[in-house]
Amino acid sequence: MATVSVIIPTLNEEKALPRTLRQIRQLCPEPVEVIVVDGGSTDGTLRLLQTYRAELPFLRVLKSPVACRSVQMNHGSRAATGDVLCFLHADTTLPDDALNVMLETLADTRTAAGGFISLMRGPLQTRWITSFHNYIKSYYAPLLFRPHLFFFKGARLLFGDQVIFCRREQFLACGGYTDELPIMEEADLLLKLVRFGRIRQVNRVVESSDRRVEKWGFWRANALFLYIGFLWGVGYSPEKLKRLYADIR
Repeated sequence: MATVSVIIPTLNEEKALPRTLRQIRQLCPEPVEVIVVDGGSTDGTLRLLQTYRAELPFLRVLKSPVACRSVQMNHGSRAATGDVLCFLHADTTLPDDALNVMLETLADTRTAAGGFISLMRGPLQTRWITSFHNYIKSYYAPLLFRPHLFFFKGARLLFGDQVIFCRREQFLACGGYTDELPIMEEADLLLKLVRFGRIRQVNRVVESSDRRVEKWGFWRANALFLYIGFLWGVGYSPEKLKRLYADIR
């Protein structure tokens, strides 16, 4: 049976990480390893990870030379031993059978990569409208901006909170994430992976924190999501886009 390596990039995630790690503990089957790649946290993230090592014997902690998610995920991928790579955000949780979903999806050799439906939730509410928009965006964005890949290659636009997974061999063959990209690194990766097969959004849900919507407010957050997606689609500089998309912890 194929094995799965879960890779989690972190930077000051002591608030979100405990819930994610508790959910990982419930996974069946278990991953062959969980590789946390820290970008230089100054809060209690690293101390928290030390406490979880006894409960998660397959947990490995690496330090990234820079605090950049694409660099961190590449760093974890080079150290990974699993047949399948799963890129998990520190504020996103998986259903207990998530690894089986990944393996069954990739059992179809026509599929190069996949991701889940992301349901954005907070402590007291679920962001249904934002979650629905993120779902349909996976289809309409490539239809608008890369129609030839959408129709003829099966391209879909997935984001990090949708838990992207792919075969390690194909990830390495296409060069992985582009280190220089500070934003939209997942979209760039999928455009490289689509040459191996279609990209699938599977009909299963993962839960992601709504901290950006909570911080910015519904209208501002969704307007920014649309604005950044449009500018990326027409070729706007990722470095300039990143200025609009501040990190929220």
